[in-house]
Amino acid sequence: MLKPKAKPFIKWVGGKTQLIEQINGLLPHDFCRWNKVKYIEPFVGGGAMLFFMLQRFENIHSAVINDINPDLMRCYLAVRDHADDLIRSLEEVEGVYLGLETEEKRKEYFLQARQKYNCKNLSDIENTTLFIFLNKTCFNGLYRVNKKGQFNVPFGRYRNPQICCKETIMQDSELLQKVEITTGDFEQTFLQAEGNTFFYFDPPYRPLTSTSSFTDYSKENFDDLEQMRLKQFCDKVSQSGYAFMLSNSDPKTAMKADNFFDDLYNSYDIHRVLASRSINSVGSKRGKLTEILVRNFGSNYSKTQNDFCSMPTCLVAEQEQVYSMLK
Repeated sequence: MLKPKAKPFIKWVGGKTQLIEQINGLLPHDFCRWNKVKYIEPFVGGGAMLFFMLQRFENIHSAVINDINPDLMRCYLAVRDHADDLIRSLEEVEGVYLGLETEEKRKEYFLQARQKYNCKNLSDIENTTLFIFLNKTCFNGLYRVNKKGQFNVPFGRYRNPQICCKETIMQDSELLQKVEITTGDFEQTFLQAEGNTFFYFDPPYRPLTSTSSFTDYSKENFDDLEQMRLKQFCDKVSQSGYAFMLSNSDPKTAMKADNFFDDLYNSYDIHRVLASRSINSVGSKRGKLTEILVRNFGSNYSKTQNDFCSMPTCLVAEQEQVYSMLK
């Protein structure tokens, strides 16, 4: 596999960097031979899959990314259209912040930046600079807002965070030149679908427990009703002849009798993949768990020809390991 040069310019809960190998192995085996692919990601988040797909597959001639978080999408617009200005602004903030000698002074700077960011009376570059700064210096890189839509994640206490990675921003900016960037509900992305379109859905994950509340990426929570609405949208995508993959949490990780997604997506191909997650504040509760990967095509699916191919041996072994954990 090609080693990616571009990568996410922000940290994001549920980012797919660690799952790229497994997801890539579950794509249609002839995907690289599809003609003029349009890639659509309705919940782009940190963009790990986006940047991987754009670099791995030269036949992706255009892409659409979307998210309901307007400030996140302003970041993508700034990286695509104003990379130089953004880099200068980030380097200035980074210089000031890293020049502060004590944790107390850095925390004070962080809290002032958070307050300024929540005022929203900022230019696009100022807003994006503060968004990225807070992302790199807050606890675990979380993005969480309260009912008023105000960012409320606490200070992260990192010794030397890299706030500005010039090389990453420039590489990402180059890739984003062929990407349409939209903000809003995931269903609006259907309007951009045409021809050989491939959807990848990475929605806010369904909480595994009642205390797992990190779905607050916007002031509108993504609850079970939203998960069911997304499934209906997947049906629409599938019935229109487009391929899709979808990632989500695996309820069986916390409760083996919880068949929410197995029942919801029972007409589709469901795989379980291994992941490591670390948003829990208690270190002992972080570690390996399973996630689901839903597809509207099987392991032998071929869009271009009848040259059927079984699942790679390494993925068969991974699946056996995952299912053994659930018994």
